[in-house]
Amino acid sequence: MSSLRFIAGAKAYKTLSENAFKPELFTQLLAASGGPKWIGIAALDRYLFTEFFKDLNQPLHTLGASSGAWRLACLAQSNPNAAYDRLEELYIGQRYDTKPTSVQISAQVSGIITGLLGSTGAEEVIGHQHINSHYIACKGRHFNRMGTRAGLGVGLTAAAMTNLVNRKSLSLHFTRCVFGVEQQLSPFAKLTDLPSQYYSLTQANIHQVLLATGSIPLVLAPVTEINGAPKGHYYDGGITDYHFDLPLAHSKGLTLYPHFYPRMSPGWFDKSLSWRFAKHNYDNALILAPTDAYLQSLPYNKLPDREDFTQLDSDSRIKYWRQSAVMSQVLADDFANVIAKGSLLDRLEHL
Repeated sequence: MSSLRFIAGAKAYKTLSENAFKPELFTQLLAASGGPKWIGIAALDRYLFTEFFKDLNQPLHTLGASSGAWRLACLAQSNPNAAYDRLEELYIGQRYDTKPTSVQISAQVSGIITGLLGSTGAEEVIGHQHINSHYIACKGRHFNRMGTRAGLGVGLTAAAMTNLVNRKSLSLHFTRCVFGVEQQLSPFAKLTDLPSQYYSLTQANIHQVLLATGSIPLVLAPVTEINGAPKGHYYDGGITDYHFDLPLAHSKGLTLYPHFYPRMSPGWFDKSLSWRFAKHNYDNALILAPTDAYLQSLPYNKLPDREDFTQLDSDSRIKYWRQSAVMSQVLADDFANVIAKGSLLDRLEHL
């Protein structure tokens, strides 16, 4: 029984039909926001990071938001598997046995970022020979730049209401901030679907950026200072780019997207909007998504999610999440088997 779906946009389908399935075809790699959902595809990440791209000898432009950015920060270190070990252990091991404040959660998350970077990770990410890392954070505007929960609550409500009418209205409430290593080479430096600012990702600000990109409004405290960027209130990159809906078609090469689902919700406020999903910008992308059968095989028949923090006690949640990470090995095995047998065309689906 297949555990993994291979879903290709029209251009990607044609390219993959005419060429061997190899890493050289891909010049972009995406990793989405989604809280703990990544735990359910962790082994697939590990295979991509340590096997598929291990002999990378050309530029790979990566783009991540929230926990997706943390995963990509592991990829760009000299030992991705060890970095991913640290992320997995620290993230799954979070404990909130009494209701924490946003400041307390931010302190734990800051510790996770310190751990996943280790002593040399910042230098390795910034100085990687081939991987051009990009992480997204959102800078609050109007009510969303206020330092109070009440002001933020009003701002988020206003953003949700205007987003119902038009996604572009998010520009009234937040500015997308892309932090990248090499602007001149970046396919993400001049995004125009929403007002965007590009800032350099450096050793001096990578920790701040990784904390900001995962700072869920009203859950974590905002990051108010990022070296090399204006002062403000920076929040989770998933607000504007939950699953991404970016103009990727202009980029050279294909985009690889290991994802949680076969459907992409553009922004945070689009999660419950069944009529708004990304499709047209994925013409040159290959999406890797778990099958329904795989999801049903997991404990509780689903990927881990943020509700587990409130629905389960810490010991039960940690056990469940660790089990999910182990079970995700079938995704990696399925991917590796397709490569070994050269059977991608038998599995390839049209987006």
